[in-house]
Amino acid sequence: MSVQKRQIMQVDEAITKLLEVPLHGTVEIISLEDSDGRYLAEDLIAPHAVPPFDRSPYDGFALASQDTKTASHKEPVMFQVIDHIGAGAVSQRVISEKEAIRIMTGAQLPRGADAVVMLEVVKEHGVDAFELSRQINKGENVSYKGEDTKKGEIILTKGTRIHPGVIALLATFGYSEIPVFKRPLVGILATGTELLDIREPLQPGKIRNSNAYMIAAQLRKLGAHPVMLGTLSDDYDHTFLGIQNALKTVDLLITTGGVSVGDFDHLPRVYEELGATLLFNKIAMRPGSVTSAARFQDKMLFGLSGNPSACFVGCELFVRPYIVSSFHARKPHLTMMKATLGADFLKANPFTRFVRGTVTMNDSDIQAVPAGLDKSGSVSSLALANAFIVLRGGTRGWKKGDAVYVLLLDGEGSEWPWTVLLSK
Repeated sequence: MSVQKRQIMQVDEAITKLLEVPLHGTVEIISLEDSDGRYLAEDLIAPHAVPPFDRSPYDGFALASQDTKTASHKEPVMFQVIDHIGAGAVSQRVISEKEAIRIMTGAQLPRGADAVVMLEVVKEHGVDAFELSRQINKGENVSYKGEDTKKGEIILTKGTRIHPGVIALLATFGYSEIPVFKRPLVGILATGTELLDIREPLQPGKIRNSNAYMIAAQLRKLGAHPVMLGTLSDDYDHTFLGIQNALKTVDLLITTGGVSVGDFDHLPRVYEELGATLLFNKIAMRPGSVTSAARFQDKMLFGLSGNPSACFVGCELFVRPYIVSSFHARKPHLTMMKATLGADFLKANPFTRFVRGTVTMNDSDIQAVPAGLDKSGSVSSLALANAFIVLRGGTRGWKKGDAVYVLLLDGEGSEWPWTVLLSK
């Protein structure tokens, strides 16, 4: 059986092709306690105003500002304290001329008061009186009803990733149950007769299956639910049936290994026999040029390299935006920023390189240096890296001090496009 010839494609073109056939997320309702890290599936509105009433932001005395018009250091005004309001309490008293009510932070402003004077501004005379030697303006030290959020306003938009600050907002408005996108089930199949389980002792010619565990961790971080489906030997029929069966149980499938052009690299042929539509099978990038993607019915198949670093890069550049876009997130790509290369990287770059690197930030100075061994089979560099250093293709190497772009592995994300990374 002939296999479709590989046509090299640029990174941005490949990502665009992926996002033209999106994964459609479904919705579920979960409790607020279980929502951290999930993505909102609907816009949420404020069912009431915040603050829900006029209140004091400080400990002090609530009073009528007009009673302070004549107050000065030479002629202070004396006020009688007629009540005390703690947070959560409401005074039944109405302030009259030259009267005040002691009020605690967050308490509702009493009737007749339109300002609050802080404790440190007044001179107290026991618990029932104080004198004030300066004028207080109407509205001074008052948090008005709805000044933070008005009733009916959209407080969070569809696609918002839930984090502790978002949870605080949801709790403020009484959202105990929340509509979120379901975590897609993502199958992981590692191919290669050489693979051992991590619990097995090493054997001659064998290596442990690190890729599956690495990808599972990446998927959980993205908000997906990884499904470990084991390993496939380097046998075509075994590989075909394993993939065919896996596609029946998951929303999308990731395989590692088997995407190159060797005698035991069966994935290109599997795609063809399945009748899958090939989106790409060769990318102008290092590492991971053999990264592949194909569409089978309504499911995406990602073929990632068997080399750990190439596999990791492929997952972050292609699987990440595909999954995160299904949550309607506005920034599904890795966070992009400019940096200064902190060490020489003298390898020629026929293709754009995504070098595992370490980025450090000191004030406005952002330095990026390669992390560990820069080979596609390297694992140690993955443990050290917090970013990809993007070194554009068609160059003869880069020198310390050159301006580069970096993609942060931990960040709020970037919108598309970041094609500026690849422009000359």
